Amino acid sequence: MSRVTCDLTISLDGFLAGPNQSMTEPLGENGELLHRWMFEDADNNAAEVEGILAAGAYIMGRNMFAGPGPGAWDKDWRGWWGEEPPYHAPVFVLTHFPREPVEMQGGTTFNFVTDGIESALAQAREAAGRKDVAIAGGAKTVQQYLSAGLIDELRLHTSPLLLGAGERLLDGVTNLTLEPTEVRGTRFVTHVRYQVTP
Repeated sequence: MSRVTCDLTISLDGFLAGPNQSMTEPLGENGELLHRWMFEDADNNAAEVEGILAAGAYIMGRNMFAGPGPGAWDKDWRGWWGEEPPYHAPVFVLTHFPREPVEMQGGTTFNFVTDGIESALAQAREAAGRKDVAIAGGAKTVQQYLSAGLIDELRLHTSPLLLGAGERLLDGVTNLTLEPTEVRGTRFVTHVRYQVTP
């Protein structure tokens, strides 16, 4: 059976998005700065980016696909990711509102799951075959999978940045045991791989 992994970039104070998320600032105030390591120092972090994009299927929350705010879908909105998202694989979006799949260029198809995290994981495992399934985010989605004991490896990419407020990664998560298996740092980030143990 494939593993379930999770890659997230967080601030030193534990936030993966800044305050005041909006349609114009989906990662909140200064949240974009968390990801400088991927774009301004891509060569030195190529192995980690490759690891993120190696999964056979992904799971994300509604806000990570379409932005903050509850309610029914705007059928014209195709997500934050442009016409060719980086995933190039099936993506399963947790939501309370049904929607037909959205096919994008490059092999990414967003599928919308209304019956919970276990159903999304089962569908993602089937789609991934022997490859890993990646829990892509956001905070509430990762919290649910961690709390349910459904993540095998957590890969945290810590940016030397303080956001002060926003979406904190581990709020509400209890009974979590993490064993660090690898640590590596570059100019804008420290990468730590954790094995999640029961």
